Amino acid sequence: MKKVFYLKTCDTCLKILKKFSLKDWEMREIKINPITEEEVEHMYKLAGSYEAIFSKKSNQIKLRELDLKTLQEEDFKELILDHYTFLKRPVFVTDTEIFIGNDKKNLEALRSHFAD
Repeated sequence: MKKVFYLKTCDTCLKILKKFSLKDWEMREIKINPITEEEVEHMYKLAGSYEAIFSKKSNQIKLRELDLKTLQEEDFKELILDHYTFLKRPVFVTDTEIFIGNDKKNLEALRSHFAD
């Protein structure tokens, strides 16, 4: 499996996607084609927690008046499944690896992965 979960309206996602050759990757625009529970569970297994794949920058946090400090793992999972903006993006997933978000450490790991 090689999938990339992204938003086509996110300039950061698009900028990152352009850096890599993704011809053999399945591209999933998560607003049009929402993430499934099975996919979220696979990400959880690779990332170690639902919180790791949860976007704490989602505009839905304020709209729903969520207190992130009170959320449990199941809450993060349900929110990710409920609204696409709760998934940290982009997410690159293989059978054995996951690369989450746009931080420097993740981008370096992605470069390494694609260099192999």
